[in-house]
Amino acid sequence: MAGTWRGILGTVKVSFGTTGATEEFIRLLPEGIGVVITYAAVTEHSVEGFREAFDGYDRKVAKLAQLGVCDLIQPEGAPPFMVRGVAAEREIVRGWEEQHKVPVFTSSMIEVAALEALDIHRFLGFTYYGDTLCDVFTRYFSEAGFDVAGMETMPARPPDWTRPSVEDIYAHIRTALRGYAGIEGIYLHGPSSWGRVKDILPLLEGLGVPVVHQAAARVWYVQKRLQVREPVEGAGRLLAVMP
Repeated sequence: MAGTWRGILGTVKVSFGTTGATEEFIRLLPEGIGVVITYAAVTEHSVEGFREAFDGYDRKVAKLAQLGVCDLIQPEGAPPFMVRGVAAEREIVRGWEEQHKVPVFTSSMIEVAALEALDIHRFLGFTYYGDTLCDVFTRYFSEAGFDVAGMETMPARPPDWTRPSVEDIYAHIRTALRGYAGIEGIYLHGPSSWGRVKDILPLLEGLGVPVVHQAAARVWYVQKRLQVREPVEGAGRLLAVMP
């Protein structure tokens, strides 16, 4: 395919309506990396809904592999794999790779790799999901060997407030950090609710610790897997340093 001389990523998005995060991800990618998109169409964002989403992911991963053009495949969305735990996630990915002969990785695997690359062991997480899924996310990262100081749920948003400002996010996270000791990093769960990478990451990293934002981590990880190294300035420590 023209313009994809460095490689092609096949991605299975969780659901429709998340184009903003995808557009930003593509803009941050180096020239020559292509993206093919399909959708798992997850409709229920709950523990059971994410568990039941596996068949949709399985079909879409197979469809991308059958195209014969993808160098990498990423089933997006951390929760559908986090609800199963680290061991089950790795077994699922291993099965896909053996069946389709294409490297496969999940969003949660990217996040683990990014935390490790930034030498973050103890972190404070933030999400827009409620307490039940917060517990799932905490358990997942604990299984992966991290010290989760807390998984904070961001304040509920009224229906007419579709996206908080980066200033509101910054103020909330800065206040929350004061309640914890020994924090080595910040983890932002999900790419679509935090604003643009180049807006939010410089603000948050001004608090003195590195930040794992899924969109930035994904750009770093895809480059790494395709053996590309093009740092991005102004988009957080991970993309600036490219460890």
